[in-house]
Amino acid sequence: MFDYLIVGAGFAGSVLAERLATQQNKKVLIVDTRNHIGGNAYDHYNEDGILVHKYGPHIFHTNSRDVFEYLSLFTEWRRYEHRVLASVDGQLVPIPINLDTINKLYGLKLTAFEVEEFLASLAETKDYIRTSEDVVVSKVGRELYEKFFRNYTRKQWGVDPSELDKSVTARVPTRTNRDDRYFTDTYQAMPLHGYTRMFEQMLAHPNIKIMLNTDYREIQDVIPYKEMIYTGPVDGFFDYCYGKLPYRSLEFKHETLNEEVHQPQAVINYPNEHLYTRVTEFKYLTGQEHLKTSIVYEYPQAEGDPYYPVPRPENAELYKQYKALADAEPGVHFVGRLATYKYYNMDQVVAQALALHAQLSNRSSWHPREESLPAKQPVVPMSNGNGNGNGSFKAVSSNGSSRSATPVAAGKTETNGKSR
Repeated sequence: MFDYLIVGAGFAGSVLAERLATQQNKKVLIVDTRNHIGGNAYDHYNEDGILVHKYGPHIFHTNSRDVFEYLSLFTEWRRYEHRVLASVDGQLVPIPINLDTINKLYGLKLTAFEVEEFLASLAETKDYIRTSEDVVVSKVGRELYEKFFRNYTRKQWGVDPSELDKSVTARVPTRTNRDDRYFTDTYQAMPLHGYTRMFEQMLAHPNIKIMLNTDYREIQDVIPYKEMIYTGPVDGFFDYCYGKLPYRSLEFKHETLNEEVHQPQAVINYPNEHLYTRVTEFKYLTGQEHLKTSIVYEYPQAEGDPYYPVPRPENAELYKQYKALADAEPGVHFVGRLATYKYYNMDQVVAQALALHAQLSNRSSWHPREESLPAKQPVVPMSNGNGNGNGSFKAVSSNGSSRSATPVAAGKTETNGKSR
């Protein structure tokens, strides 16, 4: 008899499996229809020995110290601040729009004060911000909206920004300084040995059993369990009784190139002239040194694996009907992007899963321990010089000294270099 059947081995399911097994001594069965753990964050070494993200780039960033320190139990980190260029008018310029973007695009030499006035002169006054179009044109005007946002959003979401909730483009800021980081969160890093290794450490507990290539419906009446944690599509759980919730999907085209570096930045967005939305070069993310490089093109599409809930009012109303069913479903807990039809980042899913664990264990706090955990030291990559793509890494301490960084032993976690 399992205490919990967890459907889905992504962030939500894996975090809950780990917490319930290690903190509550619960016996957990986690199942996934895919042939791997890690959900969409799954990464692996391709046939050329390059670490790639199978389902597109996953950049970890958060302002939550608790979330960062929780994940630090299972991985060392590589410092990484994400930067993106956009291909606009035949130039590669920083996105989010900043001072350098404007100066390069228009051949100007504005200061931070002057660019603020320049953007204000372009902005359109809106009495009420309702759609994604409203958000952008009220900040930077219609010309920049057309250059950077409109066609990109049409490709990404399959509808015009004027038909999308304001939350979509509100995620992308506009800056009047030269800060070209895509995110400004306090914690920005990549798992040193990849996401899959982190998930392996998270699930390396004798109370956790894993079944892959398995639809939970095939085993839920065969294997006894007390409660279910469900992280899949909420409409699918209820057999689409109110109709399908709309999602956007992606097709990924991976390529390995016989060159060390292909593009000047990790990600280049293509708002206008191509069917794909962006191209990612993984070595920027992972810090890996290799004689070859691997890139991925992203093609948004309507059908396929569900990735992004489409934020439109009618979809929110449809979800409310499913949520009412979910709230009334005895012995089943719904968590994660698909189960709650929310466009969550990875850290938000982790926080949601930790909060559910606190609820299930009748705790007032969802932090893994009463006291704050000391953060692990940031790490930087160090090639072993043989070009095989599996170079060693070096962790840098706060005093500038270095030490070898090795993965945490299976079934253990590290705090300040000590296993427990």
